[in-house]
Amino acid sequence: MTKKKNTPIPILKPSQFDDYLFAGWKAPISGFYDRFHVSRIEDYKHHLTLPLLPHRRSVCFFVFLTQGKVIRSKGLTNYEITSDSFFFLAADQITSLEYVSADAEGFYCHFLPEIFNQSVFKIDFENDFPFFQLTGEPLLKVSDKERFVQLLHILENENYRNREERFALIPLYLHTLLSELKLQMEPAALKVKNASALLTQRYKNALSEFIYEKKTVAEFADYLAVTPNHLHKCVKAATGKSAHHLLDDMRILEAKVLLKQTDLTIGEIAFKIGRFEPSDFSRFFKTNTGMTPSKYRLSE
Repeated sequence: MTKKKNTPIPILKPSQFDDYLFAGWKAPISGFYDRFHVSRIEDYKHHLTLPLLPHRRSVCFFVFLTQGKVIRSKGLTNYEITSDSFFFLAADQITSLEYVSADAEGFYCHFLPEIFNQSVFKIDFENDFPFFQLTGEPLLKVSDKERFVQLLHILENENYRNREERFALIPLYLHTLLSELKLQMEPAALKVKNASALLTQRYKNALSEFIYEKKTVAEFADYLAVTPNHLHKCVKAATGKSAHHLLDDMRILEAKVLLKQTDLTIGEIAFKIGRFEPSDFSRFFKTNTGMTPSKYRLSE
């Protein structure tokens, strides 16, 4: 059988979100929804289909909670978002939505980084805003909630005006918001993590970035410039799991995305995530999820 080694991984465009996020409900959107959108969490949370399965998106997004709690993932790590906190995720990173509390309120915003290209000033998006980097800390608690609520209200008003001739203002307002957030990063940067936790996070980041290229814990350890034994000890100390277990977790996560967002055959997915034989992959997937790849693909 011919293997599709380099098949691009489809990612969901915003216009495809509705069927994935909601059970038949259609959110009100603007004419520039695929480029930018902001909405209130309290306006759509009751229409969500939870838990939201792992997926990739074509846009960057952030969530800002003014009250309540939300649990979202970035790769293999779940994050608890609480009041006065932002959660950031860049495009093309795997995420899922596990929980939204009944009292959750705040804002959701997605955008294409390319909208900054039309700005009157030069922006190096990834370097200017490190919370959107693969290795960046996605959670940020802010001290001046009202300042950010005001800026989000401005963006919300432009979104609902839905006037293309005013769209050039949106990246300017959005840049102001993100720049204000960057100024609040310093206290978070002072958080101290032990060596095991730091290495484990680097390992998780490497798994997200190189899961199709590196196939063994030894290869990842070499990339991280540590011995496999040291990596195992640190991961076990930080998570209670082995480095092999996290590698398997990442393979399962990737397999779930491929099963839901591509038309690759199960055999092609088996080869892509670990050079498995199809029968071995099916057993591996069922052992870790409780269902076969075919059943997962057909599940709601």
